[in-house]
Amino acid sequence: MRQRGTCLPSCPRGYYGTRSPHISTCARCNTDCVSCFSENFCTHCHPGHFLFQGKCENTCPNGLTANTALRECTECSIGCEVCLRRNMCLRCRADLYLLHGQCHPTCPKGFEPDVQLMQCIPQVHCEVGEWTDWSPCVLKRSMEAYKWGEESRSRQVLQSPSVCGDPCPHVSEIRKCAIKKTPKSPNSL
Repeated sequence: MRQRGTCLPSCPRGYYGTRSPHISTCARCNTDCVSCFSENFCTHCHPGHFLFQGKCENTCPNGLTANTALRECTECSIGCEVCLRRNMCLRCRADLYLLHGQCHPTCPKGFEPDVQLMQCIPQVHCEVGEWTDWSPCVLKRSMEAYKWGEESRSRQVLQSPSVCGDPCPHVSEIRKCAIKKTPKSPNSL
């Protein structure tokens, strides 16, 4: 190959070879190309441009992602609108949910849809603490004629559930109890 009067085994980066029976020369690639196969077919692009069908573009068409490492437009996985690489989606179509770089029509078991973010998020189940001791037995006014009262106990919610998580069990209980007779004082006779 001939380049500025010098014979080379191949054209340098930024040039492509043209061959003819009489002379082979190196011609400069299009200004968008770092290297090229021919005048109209780039093989590598400058930073900020992405190779698509032999051309260096500023952005990639829908369904393809701008791979900054390769400086080319690569195909996204099915349902993905913007991806980092083929199997790593960053944004799904409007009707799909994103989970671990993949698009899903429904969220898998253990996850629930976040319709604001269009992502699958982990389900959170309710967690409650231990029961308190039973309260002292208290006589209720409606039970004055009886020797029975009520005692209660409760437990705290430690973790509230997410929308699709398991709901909380009862956090308070009331049961009947026998009122212990208090000895009458001698002054009350």
